[in-house]
Amino acid sequence: MHFLKKFNLPENVRFNSFEFALNEALKRKSKVLVETGVARGKQKLFFFSRINWKDGMSTLIFSEYADYVNGHLYACDINEKNIKNAKNFTKKFKKNVTFFTSDSILFLKNFTKKIDFLFLDSLDGQHPNTAEHQLEEIKSAIQKLHKNSLVLLDDNGLKTELSIKYMLNNGFKIINETKQQVLLCFK
Repeated sequence: MHFLKKFNLPENVRFNSFEFALNEALKRKSKVLVETGVARGKQKLFFFSRINWKDGMSTLIFSEYADYVNGHLYACDINEKNIKNAKNFTKKFKKNVTFFTSDSILFLKNFTKKIDFLFLDSLDGQHPNTAEHQLEEIKSAIQKLHKNSLVLLDDNGLKTELSIKYMLNNGFKIINETKQQVLLCFK
C-alpha cells in the first residue's frame, strides 16, 4: 500500500498506528469501514479549511484505503461543517465514501451492514463524558462486528478506558497500542 507513505509526515503523530491498522485490515480483506468523527481540518482565514495532520486526517487516509481495496467508508459526524470539510478533503474518492450527519451512537445503532473496520473518534478527549460516549458507541456497534473485524479507538487514555475494559470482557484483545490509539480484534 504505497499510497500510505505520503501520509508519513512528522506532524502526523498517528501515522504509525494508522499504517499498522490498515495493513492488518488489508490482511483481513476489510472493505466496509465505519468512522465516527470525521477529519475536520483546520480553519484558514475565514472560509477555508486546510489539512491538519495533528488530528490524523483519518477520513482522507481511510477513503484512499477504501478506493485501494474497492471498499467503502461510511463516515459520521454530528457537525455539518465537519462533514463539508471532510467531503472536500476526500472528493477524489467520493465514490468510496458516504457521509452521515448524525449522532454517532444513533448512527451505529441504525447501521445495517457488518463492519470490517471500525474507527471511533467522535468526541475529542478533553470533553466531559467522552469515555462514556465511546463505550456507548462500541455497545451500539458490537453486534455488527464479526470474527475478523478490527476496532481502532482514538485518544488513548483520554476516552478509551471504559471501552477497552468492556471489549476485553467481551472477547477482544489488543493487537496494537500507541500513545494516541488502541487497535483491537476478537481473540
